[in-house]
Amino acid sequence: MSACPLCHPQQETVLWRNERCRIILVDDPGYAGFCRVIWQDHVKEMTDLSSAERQELMMVVFVVEEVLRETLRPDKINLASLGNQAPHLHWHVIPRFADDTHFPDPVWAAARRPGCTRTVDTQRLVQVLAQRLASN
Repeated sequence: MSACPLCHPQQETVLWRNERCRIILVDDPGYAGFCRVIWQDHVKEMTDLSSAERQELMMVVFVVEEVLRETLRPDKINLASLGNQAPHLHWHVIPRFADDTHFPDPVWAAARRPGCTRTVDTQRLVQVLAQRLASN
């Protein structure tokens, strides 16, 4: 666990957090709004969580998806929980656009074309996420 990059992050843009999970903005210029929802405790699988913890984590993932859809208006949202390289429970929430580098393939596939650069209003994401998550 001492080498886990999600337990001991070097630099993160944290959009929201509580004692159980945090939402970070992934620094990927080709994928503006790419977020990661990270469970704070070092666990590998969803079934390591209690039923209530699983529900809470997925509620956060779904709120992130909802906020990204409303604020960025992507063509699609990809949700992924892999953990092969960092076996620490986390979900990727990735806004996808028809003109992005890899669309319609996964972001981890070979690039199909040069992508378009988009920006995201980080402060707006922080505000909307805080508002939505406070009401859940």
